Amino acid sequence: MRVTGRDYRRHCALALVSAALLAFQIALLQIIATSQWHHFAAFVISIALLGFGAAGTLLALTRNWMVTHQDQLLPLLLSACAAALAGALWLTRALFGGFDSLLLFVDPGELLRLVAVACLLMLPFLCGALAIGLIFTAGAERIGSYYFANMLGSGIGCPLGLVGLSLLLPQQLPPLCAMLPLAATGILLAGERRSANHLGLLLAVGLTSVALLHPAQLPLSQYKDLSRTLDLPGATIIARHPAAAGQVHVVAAPGLRSATGVSLNWSGPLPSTAAVFVNGDMVGSLPPTPGQVDPRDASTYALPYALGMSHEVLVLDAGTGSAVLQALARGAARVVAVESHGLLAEVLAASAPESFGRLIADPAVAWQQTAPRTWLARDRQSYDLVILPDAGSFGGNAGLFALHEQPLLTREALGQAWQRLSPEGLLAITAWVDYPVRTPVRLAASLVEMLVNAGVSDPAAHIAAVRSWGTITFCVKRTPFKAAEVQRVRAFATRWSFDPALLPGLQAEERQTHNRLQDGTFLTLLEALFDERRTTLYNDYAFRIQPVSDDRPFFAQFLRWYRLEAMLALYGQRTLPFLESGLLVAGLAALVLVFLATVLILLPLTRLPSTTRRGWRTLLYFGGLGIGYMWTELALIHRFVFYLGQPVYATALVIGVMLTGSAIGSALTGRLKRLRPGRWTALVAAALLLHALLLAPILQATLPLALQGRITLALLALLPAAVVMGMPFPLGLRLLNREQPAQVPWAWGINGCCSVVGAAMATLLAVEVGYSLLLVLAAGAYLVAVASCNSRAAPARPR
Repeated sequence: MRVTGRDYRRHCALALVSAALLAFQIALLQIIATSQWHHFAAFVISIALLGFGAAGTLLALTRNWMVTHQDQLLPLLLSACAAALAGALWLTRALFGGFDSLLLFVDPGELLRLVAVACLLMLPFLCGALAIGLIFTAGAERIGSYYFANMLGSGIGCPLGLVGLSLLLPQQLPPLCAMLPLAATGILLAGERRSANHLGLLLAVGLTSVALLHPAQLPLSQYKDLSRTLDLPGATIIARHPAAAGQVHVVAAPGLRSATGVSLNWSGPLPSTAAVFVNGDMVGSLPPTPGQVDPRDASTYALPYALGMSHEVLVLDAGTGSAVLQALARGAARVVAVESHGLLAEVLAASAPESFGRLIADPAVAWQQTAPRTWLARDRQSYDLVILPDAGSFGGNAGLFALHEQPLLTREALGQAWQRLSPEGLLAITAWVDYPVRTPVRLAASLVEMLVNAGVSDPAAHIAAVRSWGTITFCVKRTPFKAAEVQRVRAFATRWSFDPALLPGLQAEERQTHNRLQDGTFLTLLEALFDERRTTLYNDYAFRIQPVSDDRPFFAQFLRWYRLEAMLALYGQRTLPFLESGLLVAGLAALVLVFLATVLILLPLTRLPSTTRRGWRTLLYFGGLGIGYMWTELALIHRFVFYLGQPVYATALVIGVMLTGSAIGSALTGRLKRLRPGRWTALVAAALLLHALLLAPILQATLPLALQGRITLALLALLPAAVVMGMPFPLGLRLLNREQPAQVPWAWGINGCCSVVGAAMATLLAVEVGYSLLLVLAAGAYLVAVASCNSRAAPARPR
């Protein structure tokens, strides 16, 4: 088939608009993470794919008209895509003021605002997808090369988005993304003289220019840490730095004081310290400057130092360095501080040279920029004290972090930290006490299970814990606590009016001497964790409190779906969302998205020719591909984030390799003389099952390799499967174009809509069944597609 100049221009336009839409998705993740409580990755992906699904539906309903007018429509659609990208944030802020996910179950209007915002954010994807789908439909026989350009552009868009987030604030990126479809429009209009198309291009250029000069401001949730801090009198942002791992804010205010877990007996000053935020969430306060007293010495954080000297200290998720400074002040000879956010230390050192800057320069401190789990897996040194990051938040977190993966709080992570302890070493972690009690009980259960798995016969002899007015700090010792150490804990608690919660030989009356609880539930639950009642407690308690695993690392997900009705009766319909809103929001969004996707899939059946209405094979095939691809992508991202140790870049690597590999596979289909989509789809399913079986142990065994070696192995593991995964879609579309050409745009829409379903359900499935089974389910989705191919009548030979 002869390649014309128009074909080349369309391939370029496809690559450019695909790159723009993927880069916009990357920007949206950080925009929503900053303005809301979570990046809601599945929601963002679903919005994008819903736009593709809606485009497929529109194409199916108006196929003949759009194909006839394709030359006029393509430049207009790309100009509209650019205009929508440039103005999306302005429109959502101006018309609806954004939405607040925390209020979805309180204010019915908030749900309407969410739907409106989602529709506005979907507009760029709808316009861009209409252009992509129109090219696919009009050139279905050349689908292999067109799909290659589409996937290759998407693969390029991922690193473009990350580079943009590293250099610019996220709200500045959408207008820059708009420049790519503008360039695509210019390429298509080269040599054209249609005034309407040129007018549309000029209007889009004007809107993009205005948005570039005056980017929209992000509407922060009124409950976000950054938003509440900026409401303080005299609050000012003293540093702001973009970063792909999350933009950093440093805020100073005269009234800012850090007093986490500090005793009410503390009579010294509480120095004013700047607060540090990543994507609007507070990660801590800057450590005191030389000459200032550190009130952490009067908090439960000081418990491990009350037990004795720690010469070698490991601080995981070092953040603002407060725990590092405390370790140095208490006589540590060497501190290893591990922090995954690459630019955090650099920004803080520049913003606060007297406090944080001296920690960076201290020769006794070794800063490691990597994921803490990767460091634990690769490090072979022993430490006298290992400090884990805090669990929970002040007053509880209303379930807002239910979808956050917390890989340092899994059974496997605690076991690795235990292995890094010296013979007399301590493992320390602090949790906020919430009510109804969940976080500290799950943490205690995880520590008990860690000891049991390590072969400790009497876990109670190895755990000490003291409780303040709001926090509880656990210390787990490699060897049983000696009588002198038990006495030191009692003396520490008495001095600062703390209450021992766990301690060998502890009496019941000692547990609430200074800080009374609402009831005795918390203490009763703690006692039950150390005997045969533990398993019964896991099954009978209203919330999930059993330890979590690497396969399901959602430590803050406490909701039991089957107990929802009983919990509503116990806590009230308007109270429960404030206890477990995170998963409820995800469930509500999934229901809405699945409903919309179903409507978009079924709607074209009203207009398709009667001979094509029995299209269940088309539905199963292209739907299976959409769901399977999405589940595979999310499951593999989870695997390689842990393996490579850099969450943002590991995600980019997986997405980029999968899209690029799929592009290569799509291009290879053009060389196949016989269309056998079922065989290639079966090969994909086999590859995924092989990954589910072998990938985890291979990655675990090769963790000690240098980063370059791990990246190479990641490419070798991902690329072959990605190439094969790029083949079933274009092969199926080419075959369908020969048998039922009217179904081609519908099939493309089915793929997009079912990808919406896959993305919406992926997080819920990962929470409930884990990522390993999610990969198996992805293989099952591809097998459903195989079954639809095998039940199809033998295809006609090409003419």
